[in-house]
Amino acid sequence: MTNTNRPIRRALVSVFHKEGIEVLAEAFVKAGTEVVSTGSTAKKLAELGVKVTEVSDVTGFPECLDGRVKTLHPYIHAGILADMTNPEHAKQLEEFGIKPFDLVVVNLYPFADTVRSGASEADVIEKIDIGGPSMVRGAAKNHATVAIVTDPNDYALVASRVADGTGFSLEEREWLAAKAFAHTAAYDATINEWTAKHWPKPASLESSEIDRDDQGTEVDSAKFPAQFTRTWDRAHTLRYGENSHQQAALYVDPLNQTGFAHAEQLGGKPMSYNNYVDADAAWRTVWDMAPAIAVAVVKHNNPCGLAIGATAAEAHKKAHACDPMSAYGGVIACNSTVTLEMAESVRPIFTEVIVALDYEPAALELLQTKKKNLRILKVAEPPKGHEAIRQIDGGLLVQDTDLINAVGDDPDAWKLVAGEAADAETLKDLVFAWRAIRCVKSNAILLAHDQATVGIGMGQVNRVDSCHLAVERANTLADGADRATGSVAASDAFFPFADGAQVLIDAGVKAIVQPGGSIRDEEVIEAAKKAGVTMYLTGTRHFFH
Repeated sequence: MTNTNRPIRRALVSVFHKEGIEVLAEAFVKAGTEVVSTGSTAKKLAELGVKVTEVSDVTGFPECLDGRVKTLHPYIHAGILADMTNPEHAKQLEEFGIKPFDLVVVNLYPFADTVRSGASEADVIEKIDIGGPSMVRGAAKNHATVAIVTDPNDYALVASRVADGTGFSLEEREWLAAKAFAHTAAYDATINEWTAKHWPKPASLESSEIDRDDQGTEVDSAKFPAQFTRTWDRAHTLRYGENSHQQAALYVDPLNQTGFAHAEQLGGKPMSYNNYVDADAAWRTVWDMAPAIAVAVVKHNNPCGLAIGATAAEAHKKAHACDPMSAYGGVIACNSTVTLEMAESVRPIFTEVIVALDYEPAALELLQTKKKNLRILKVAEPPKGHEAIRQIDGGLLVQDTDLINAVGDDPDAWKLVAGEAADAETLKDLVFAWRAIRCVKSNAILLAHDQATVGIGMGQVNRVDSCHLAVERANTLADGADRATGSVAASDAFFPFADGAQVLIDAGVKAIVQPGGSIRDEEVIEAAKKAGVTMYLTGTRHFFH
């Protein structure tokens, strides 16, 4: 087998983050490696005993434009890009008096860190690295003879190969190059995400060429750009995925340090994949009810209880009462501060995760000491995601996140089609039920009373089954009490036939809110009229697949 290793005799080092560079410096000194460097990196290496040549000494041109131009010079980039297995390249370098590099070590200006710091736009722009990505891409392209290193976790490996003189094989250089291209791609994707938000298409260009998709349909390119470019950084791996035979990891948005993925864990075991999915769903659910204090209990990405209360403790007790059986091993979310009273009511219930804006010190101490396995999460602010992404084989589906913001979500826009107009208390429950239905998997039917769910039918393949399930849960999960009678109901989409609505009517529901839009709406409305049941149409649906 041909030996493709190339010893590292000359290296170019230019890093913003200096952590870990000591291990490289020690290897350079030991091996007598010729090192070319820039500015603060050169100073740091010199302090560590490395004999360093400044880039400006190689180029014969000083750094200028406040450091914007340092390495952008043929004496640097020709040394990076020359394929020394190509005799013509080697000849040209010799003619120009340029020495090739065997190793390039670069990390980039901290663009994402600068954005997150709240810096001004001018300061953010200054942290868009130009020379760094150029060197990285050049070295990665020329992996035939150059090793490119962008990951400080690889410094120890590089140091060992410098010190023993072996360098890297072609396959190893290819692997390093692939990591480098991923690094610059993620860096550019982060810049793209920021610029897309801060530099929208100006009105002066609205009359220019219209963006169309592959079917010729006019597209809002601000919302759906021609290339959907995003990047996420790996935070940590998880024990396993949805099931024990699946591997999993958590990735985070580099421009968002306050979202649910960045929750501060104050106690309990490490989070699992399913914990994240359920807790995220619960966290979003309670904020559908803001500014009212709300608590949700979620199991398998579906609420088994949701309620509004005057206090967090009251909201929790009402939410838990909806389905105490299913709450076992569930996730609890609260959109306010968890009080000691709420913590005491949570204490006897086996719960996987609790997530809230904050915790009273006494409440936190109780949960930490009495429920040592409970994962306690603190999230700094409400959910802000306005974009829902779902992967399918070979592509992505992207849509607006379903929020309670459609015209039909306002009760003033509802159309009364049967029965008498709801009184104030009934209307409050109808509004609660309509907001709550958003978080229930389709087909969804939800019964509510006193600003709390009392029966939920979810995820059924027909609406009639969901109606039966909601009624059954309302009447069998509270020591046999008939909770359906006198409750209100919400349906996430229209009733295709009158049969589903009739199940609710027969169970004693006094008012129903639903989107309408079925070709048999009149049959459904007539059933409500016949029973004297109030019915409102919203004209908006909240499917959740």
